[in-house]
Amino acid sequence: LASTGAGAELSVIGPLGNGFPIPSEFPVFVAGGFGVAPLYLVAKNCARPGIIFIGGATADDVLCVSDFTKLGWQVETATENGALGRKGLVTDSLDEWRKSRQTEPFEMFCCGPDGLLTAVGERGIAWDRTAWLSMDRHMGCAMGACLACVQRVLKKDGQEAWVRVCRDGPVFECREIVWA
Repeated sequence: LASTGAGAELSVIGPLGNGFPIPSEFPVFVAGGFGVAPLYLVAKNCARPGIIFIGGATADDVLCVSDFTKLGWQVETATENGALGRKGLVTDSLDEWRKSRQTEPFEMFCCGPDGLLTAVGERGIAWDRTAWLSMDRHMGCAMGACLACVQRVLKKDGQEAWVRVCRDGPVFECREIVWA
């Protein structure tokens, strides 16, 4: 795209799949690395500011702090090496925050690597909270034909099925995901 000149015509397919819904409860975002970018787009459309937990291995991996601050969001950071925010995993900060909000309603939104998605999904189930997870899958064709991005899910009737993340996702509620 950088080498495309002014006035050039492009053929683009998109947007594909489904994105995050607009929060219906207090929004709690959890992001790892570049996973913060799609959550920022959701935050801009929220009726009220919430809290975001942003984690990474180092301070260089923690992105968009000032962007969320400008939107009025509370920002909590964590780095594995302790260079920025709390030392440890971002879920450690989430767990500490949740201790003081046992009965308050909130809805979680997460984007990041599988380990983070799994951890937030497990918390959503254990805490009886909705947790929306944006699955991180390699998408070969982004049209559902190649089946490179399949994910096993639990359907409403209790049966397991394979779905295409590019078309049926990438966002799923934590109770839908069947982890390997």
